[in-house]
Amino acid sequence: MLRSVHDRAELAALLRKDPALHAYQLGDLDDFFWPFTTWYAHGETVALIYHGQPTPTLLAFGADEPLRDLLTRLVPLLPRTVYAHLSPGAGVALAPAYTRTHDGGPHHKMALAGAPVGPAEGEPLGPADLGELEDLYAAAYPGNWFDRRMLETGQYVGLRRAGRLVAVAGVHVWSPVYRVSAIGNVTTDPAHRGQGLAQRVTAALCHRLRETTDVVTLNVKADNAPAVAAYTRIGFRIIGGYEEAAYVSAGAERSRA
Repeated sequence: MLRSVHDRAELAALLRKDPALHAYQLGDLDDFFWPFTTWYAHGETVALIYHGQPTPTLLAFGADEPLRDLLTRLVPLLPRTVYAHLSPGAGVALAPAYTRTHDGGPHHKMALAGAPVGPAEGEPLGPADLGELEDLYAAAYPGNWFDRRMLETGQYVGLRRAGRLVAVAGVHVWSPVYRVSAIGNVTTDPAHRGQGLAQRVTAALCHRLRETTDVVTLNVKADNAPAVAAYTRIGFRIIGGYEEAAYVSAGAERSRA
């Protein structure tokens, strides 16, 4: 039976069975994100709908059959439009009620296996660095998802050359309460690429995150071979996969026709 779940302790117990796979969901149990979340469970499989963005995001990962069963039951409760992060192949459970309108492609979930390896360089960034950071993202990573509030965590690390910010690594999730973190918003100024700066600044952030979290993770597109190689050199290992895609209810599609 599909259940709406409102008990953070119950959700944490289910998600902690695989904290690396569910790092984003564990992070969303924090007070910072919790008000924007809706949770469902079917057996031991959990689905999260995050409402903090203009398009709600659905996150659901797990074994094939239980996950598809959950999603089939969840379909009548989903928003008309949703951006989904689902275990590979699970999206078929949303059809025919939902149409896949955008394919974000396959992604790897990676987790740090022990202490970070290799050179590490960078300094903590904070709210005072926002303008410089936004300029770097505009030049090097346009269209990325960046929540400026995350700068207040102190878990963004930047690397400068000649006083100018040229590389950065930050977090999408940082939860000392649930002891998980997820690295994101990693980029290097185009004029400084090919020097290993992203690897250095990410390694520096990993050292910092290990002071407050036990599980350090990240998501990366499966076809981004240079990034996967750099993260592997630091000590990350692939622990799972998922697919990103946008879905629109078939009724909404017909109403626009």
